Amino acid sequence: MKRSLLILSIVAILSLIAAQCGTAQPETVTVVETVEVIKEVEVEKIVEVEVEAPSEPEGELVVTVSTLPNSIYTANAAERNAMNISWQIQNGLSWENAEGEIVPDLAESWEANDDGTEWIFHLREGVTFHNGETFDAQDVVTTWEVGKDPANAYAYKYDAIENVEVIDDLTVKLTIPAPDPLFLAKVGHAWGMIPTDYYNEVGLEGFEAHPVGAGAFMFVEWIKGDKIVLEAFPDYWEEGLPKVARVIYRPIPEASTRIAAAQTGEVHIANRFTSEEVAKLMGESEVNIISYPISRIYYIAFNNLTTGIDTPIEDPKVRLALNHAVDRQAIVDALFEGHADLATGWISPNELGYDDSLEPYAYDPELAQELLAEAGYPDGFEIGMACPIGAYSNFEQVCEAIGGYLGEVGVTMEGGEVQFMESGQYWDLESAKELPPLFGDSWSVTESEAFVRLQGGVLADSSYAAWAEPTIDDLMDKIGTTIVDDERAALYTELHNYMYENPPFIYLYWPKTFEAVNSKIQNYEPRFAEHYFLKDVFLASSD
Repeated sequence: MKRSLLILSIVAILSLIAAQCGTAQPETVTVVETVEVIKEVEVEKIVEVEVEAPSEPEGELVVTVSTLPNSIYTANAAERNAMNISWQIQNGLSWENAEGEIVPDLAESWEANDDGTEWIFHLREGVTFHNGETFDAQDVVTTWEVGKDPANAYAYKYDAIENVEVIDDLTVKLTIPAPDPLFLAKVGHAWGMIPTDYYNEVGLEGFEAHPVGAGAFMFVEWIKGDKIVLEAFPDYWEEGLPKVARVIYRPIPEASTRIAAAQTGEVHIANRFTSEEVAKLMGESEVNIISYPISRIYYIAFNNLTTGIDTPIEDPKVRLALNHAVDRQAIVDALFEGHADLATGWISPNELGYDDSLEPYAYDPELAQELLAEAGYPDGFEIGMACPIGAYSNFEQVCEAIGGYLGEVGVTMEGGEVQFMESGQYWDLESAKELPPLFGDSWSVTESEAFVRLQGGVLADSSYAAWAEPTIDDLMDKIGTTIVDDERAALYTELHNYMYENPPFIYLYWPKTFEAVNSKIQNYEPRFAEHYFLKDVFLASSD
């Protein structure tokens, strides 16, 4: 099959970058054919060509990973990079397509009872796992039982299900305690199906070392710190997919090294760049640069669940003071050339219930000091703060800047500086709730509303939560069981306002992200949460 695609010779994405590179500002052209999430790019020329997709999987696709994944098992993959790998290997019952629609995957269809607490899933016949086992209803039960093990980072996405019952080989009933508006999405991206016999043979540790799923790609090897190798699954149920024979993930935490790898063609897709970083690729004829806003908030957590107990951060005036102490706009301007929006909470502008009347906290160190004095800390205090290395673009510099701003109002770091650590170790400690009272991270969601992000961050029984309190718990309970969108939106707005007045975090920013994509790559469509699926991707022939 042939498709008409646009191959772009990118000169600049934004006028600021163009000016920095000393080039004339080119014509602005709207492009939707190449990547749907790109609204506008600036191009030197557009050449329309015919590209033929391969009839059989061929070629080797190399993709960078900006972190060192802790796991590539869906229920325990701590961060979006790790999840992106797991989603190529493991499929769920449903799938969210590029248009945001929930469509069948390993379940062909489903129906619910009147109150939405019992769901019958009719499974797809003839699906096999990578090890040859046939997918059936018992595998759904196994996936649930294994996923809700507290050892998993996302056990809460499984243990919210009361029961999973086999009706027959291709029919299974899931029972939930109350209506859940996001239920179908959860049993898609969160529930990577597990083959029962294989799991019984190897256990959780063995499965994490060598995951087996029913996805378009099957796991081959993981050389820690070097590469993760996947190969096309020849018996994948979707006819004609995947289109590439081999995928190699290269963990490269350093942005400069990822840039160099994209420049030389060593990698085909390199992500998580700032505009300043990708400016180094201007003029590279074999590299296309894409940019899109992402539904990911960056923040500094206040930990009232473990290490922050009986510390000053339990006082809401202190938390407000620390939000006013940080000049977030200066950080965004200096480190991201302004390509980010300041956050007012944990609900993003493109999510249900966002309150656009709220203004970002003003940078006001005098007010911060007044609030600290009112809370009983006129001379400030000392507290621990940690951040991960290499996880996100410029995040170490962001954390260092925050430490400096806090120091200016008398809040100093234990040991004299922010503590930095390798990302895999960091997320293990975060999951165990063993990080200091202040710690930096970010959170994105693949749904069009913020519930999963909030669930993970402000409910005490969630693996990565740092904060919990009764008012938030009550609002979250109501949101999680309210099916009518308008009613749920009103509850989100109420929660947004409450968390603005009583912040559980130092809210930082919602960024735009930049990616470098080799000009040979076709059908690559990253989504707003920096997630993607590679089953449709292929490399254009160089002939």
